[in-house]
Amino acid sequence: MAFLTASARTEQAPFFSRFFAAIGNGLVAMGEANPRLRKIEALQRLSDEQLAERGIRREDIARHVFQDVFYL
Repeated sequence: MAFLTASARTEQAPFFSRFFAAIGNGLVAMGEANPRLRKIEALQRLSDEQLAERGIRREDIARHVFQDVFYL
């Protein structure tokens, strides 16, 4: 008869690793919640013909969305 003992060690990451991971996750969440990012994603889902109707080329989507903030 064979016996098998399995033990899993659960080590927590060091405090600073968890701290900076939480900050990073928060920044990612803020970026993903940005309405401009959602606008870019919506425009990227459109076909080239639909973009042409709006007067936008696919490579100019970011420029179009951020035109009031950045000079691109």
